[in-house]
Amino acid sequence: MSNFKRLTGLAIALALAAGLTACGDKAQELTGQPKVDAAPYTGTGVKVFTEADWKAGDKNSWAQQLKTRAQYGQNDHSRSN
Repeated sequence: MSNFKRLTGLAIALALAAGLTACGDKAQELTGQPKVDAAPYTGTGVKVFTEADWKAGDKNSWAQQLKTRAQYGQNDHSRSN
């Protein structure tokens, strides 16, 4: 009976130790790196990703391009007719 109690105690101790390992996680934060956010209408600077009639940096041109793309390029109702 002594061996059974010892094995049971050992099993419980291992289960508790395994359960507590998750409590030791470190916080995952970005430190030391600058946050680089730019407005979407400023563009990427890569010619391949730029639409021909869109001017990078022009907010009104960006909004018009989005309206045009939503109406004709991504609207399945207008494409199916």
